[in-house]
Amino acid sequence: MKIKETATVIHQEELASGIFRLVLETKICDYAVPGQFINIFPNDGSKLLPRPISICEINKEYGLMVVVYRVAGAGTKEFSELKLGDRVEVMGPLGNGFPLEGQKAIVVGGGIGVPPMYELARQLPGDVIAVMGYRNDDLFLVEEFTDVASDLIIATDDGSVGTHGTVVDAMRENHLTADVIYACGPKPMLKAVAEYAKEKDIKCYVSMEERMACGVGACLGCVCQSTEKDDHSHVNNKRVCKDGPVFLSTEVVL
Repeated sequence: MKIKETATVIHQEELASGIFRLVLETKICDYAVPGQFINIFPNDGSKLLPRPISICEINKEYGLMVVVYRVAGAGTKEFSELKLGDRVEVMGPLGNGFPLEGQKAIVVGGGIGVPPMYELARQLPGDVIAVMGYRNDDLFLVEEFTDVASDLIIATDDGSVGTHGTVVDAMRENHLTADVIYACGPKPMLKAVAEYAKEKDIKCYVSMEERMACGVGACLGCVCQSTEKDDHSHVNNKRVCKDGPVFLSTEVVL
């Protein structure tokens, strides 16, 4: 069920340089699952389009939702200035979520693809290994993943923490295997993770990051190339916001 409402800001903090954790009180919690996202609408009327932001944490008991986002433009800059008690228009939950599968799973996040993997790691039924990639030692959500995963492996581009290299370098270094792999991050990372999964004969789900306008599948601004024809457009395209953002790695061209 998708709803649009005015949410209340409960807390906000900067986790790392330009990375903010925003806690909202919203009924969207009642329907959200790991891997979905919400649209947050700027209060500034000159900014017409909402900003899609992945869900990091869902607390159904208290009706609280956590999103973690990077300030990338005027809209997210406005969000970073929200304070306790402020009100903001939201819509969601949007897109599809991750299926909860396997007795042993690897969750992989890169950059701003790290936050949506946290709620997934919390809800997966079996053993979870978390592999998180960052640019440098300006890390975030490390304590949270340490609490929910049996093992946390970190890779950094500059080698300041953990494996010097990519998340796949870290996976190879640690000879990781599992029943299923879940990944969210930039497309080159997803492609490398999908290739690793294919090599190891592991089922793999990827959450695509694309620029979105409407967030509900109407504008076709976020299509990605698919391996099979889409029921909606009858071409080899899928709408990331509506058909995704979560896909089997074999469903999409990375």
